[in-house]
Amino acid sequence: MKGLPSHPNPLLSEWSLPEGVPTANLWYHFCRTGFALLAVPFWRLQVFNRHYEPTKGPALYLCNHQSYLDPALMCLSLKRPMNFMAREGLFRVPIFGAWIASVKAFPIKRGSADLTALKESLRRLRAGGQLVVFPEGTRTRDGSIGAFSPGVAMLAKRAAEWVVPVVVDGAFEIWPRTQPLPLLGNIVVVYGKPLHRDEVQQMSADEFLADVRERMIALQTDIRSRMGKPPVGQKG
Repeated sequence: MKGLPSHPNPLLSEWSLPEGVPTANLWYHFCRTGFALLAVPFWRLQVFNRHYEPTKGPALYLCNHQSYLDPALMCLSLKRPMNFMAREGLFRVPIFGAWIASVKAFPIKRGSADLTALKESLRRLRAGGQLVVFPEGTRTRDGSIGAFSPGVAMLAKRAAEWVVPVVVDGAFEIWPRTQPLPLLGNIVVVYGKPLHRDEVQQMSADEFLADVRERMIALQTDIRSRMGKPPVGQKG
């Protein structure tokens, strides 16, 4: 895809991360590398703008939600480890529940204000970690980027030094909600320019949510244009 860089942040290009930045254990690296070896050939995965990954400090990644693959897709090319929220019921699935916990996921109750998950999110951010949130709250039904949950703004304002918009495109065509197993195809992941906390604090919660969503829609429109795909109709 022409015109988009694919190199990592040069300050994170060494094997070891900068001093004070939380690191991942060998199991996390093993799982991420294993998924990459699967994703690149099977789904012809392309990742762009990795240089936008913040060198240090708590970073909140806001990503659209197209498929079950999204948590792994959006972080496999980053240097710093990522923390995740996952639906509470998944942790009760034998083996799978223990596995997602081992790769830095923690449970959230859907359909209610989960204060425990909120506190855990704040704790991991304030410890200097990176956290991915899918602000739509559920997988898309048509590939578009839906309305955002208002709780996302609170996380950004209270604990994040950086907010990074992320767009996954192509995963909806490969694994929509109605499809039991994924198909082959093309997937693109692109990171947007991070917003520093100073920018975020100047906006109201509603302004912040609207701003990030508009950035993500613009990223998705640009990606699809470069790939020769029509734009996706947006709602909300």
